[in-house]
Amino acid sequence: MALLMTLTSHIKRKKVAGVFGYRDKLFMPKQAFKDVWRVACMSQSRANVIVPEGQFIVRPINFTGPCMSRVSLKVFGSIVAPEDPEVWNGLDRNKWLYFMNVKHLSVKGRGTINGKGQRWWDESCKINKTNPCRHAPKAMTFHKCNYLRIRGLLMVNSQQMHLSLTSCVNVTVSHLKILAPSHSPNTDGIHISTSSSVTVKDCIIGTVKAGDDCISIVGNSSWIRIRGIACGPGHGISIGSLGKSTSWDNVHDVSVIGAFFSNTKNGARIKTWQGGSGFARNIKYENIMMKNVSNPIIIDQYYCDSSKPCLNQTSAVGISNVAFIRIKGTSATMEAIRIACSDTSPCRKIFFKDVDLVSSSGRTSFYCWNAYGSTENLVYPPPCFPCATTMVQPTMIQHTSSSSSSSSSSILSM
Repeated sequence: MALLMTLTSHIKRKKVAGVFGYRDKLFMPKQAFKDVWRVACMSQSRANVIVPEGQFIVRPINFTGPCMSRVSLKVFGSIVAPEDPEVWNGLDRNKWLYFMNVKHLSVKGRGTINGKGQRWWDESCKINKTNPCRHAPKAMTFHKCNYLRIRGLLMVNSQQMHLSLTSCVNVTVSHLKILAPSHSPNTDGIHISTSSSVTVKDCIIGTVKAGDDCISIVGNSSWIRIRGIACGPGHGISIGSLGKSTSWDNVHDVSVIGAFFSNTKNGARIKTWQGGSGFARNIKYENIMMKNVSNPIIIDQYYCDSSKPCLNQTSAVGISNVAFIRIKGTSATMEAIRIACSDTSPCRKIFFKDVDLVSSSGRTSFYCWNAYGSTENLVYPPPCFPCATTMVQPTMIQHTSSSSSSSSSSILSM
């Protein structure tokens, strides 16, 4: 099967196109892809790398910068991972398609990124407890890629996480569809770590559809905007986990506005380990519909994802200034809301407004432990805050983006 890759650049206002073609069954020779990338990255003006229609198997590969100008990767075909985990022998098992230190990168198209993860899932210790616990690749990782735009791709069956953003600033991810079977372990849809000024909007994420969080936001991330997300099945949209192995973590100024959760394990979730430190604050979930969600709203400072019981510890990641506004729908369990906070570090300024969550029987419950907050308008199930009162919602911090000249605005009100 022929592979055609086109590199297009505009030099002195004249379009110059380089065409790269070869035949090798379905395999895309790694060096050929790297050569095309190198030429595009060294171009003095905007360059396009085009993957045409067709199915192409691509071995683990790094796309590195810095580049001389803006590069756009346009995917119209299917980029497919090798099925055999042994292909990664001697390589970094965390990576498949890895982009590093590329500014103003655009990745878009109607094509597919297929991780072919079944063999990896079969060998996971979460599926078979007798297997050793080993890393598996993230389908696409973007590390230190500022001013990044990702749009329109279909991502399926990643070995682990589908899309990982680490140490990135000023990112927009939009119109993605991410699918994986429900039995696939750790196949988060979008994972955000140590990044800021990130917008994720108008995406469908299911891990049949995701075998983990639809979106996860972890340590040292801030100014995250999530808009227009359909999630389910899967584990919801999560802040954390934070504070694992007594680490210091912080996440702040996160808003999730306009989401639909269907048949998920969790909906709006914040999770931290005992023994950690740091903070999670200025977080808002708003305009959310739940359908048959097992834990629609949950703050859990006793999170423990371990085969052994976790030890009780006194220190904790502090949680404060969290708002849940206009959240409605059905809970698959009686306990629709759970706010379980540290004995020594209570959750503070937890705010609920216009919340209505019912079960099949109509009745639901609200669990509190060492949590302090307030409500406004109807909140059902009835809150259990000590001396709960009606008050104005917590104030969210105003933010002026350092990456743009736009006027100051609150990320949590947009």
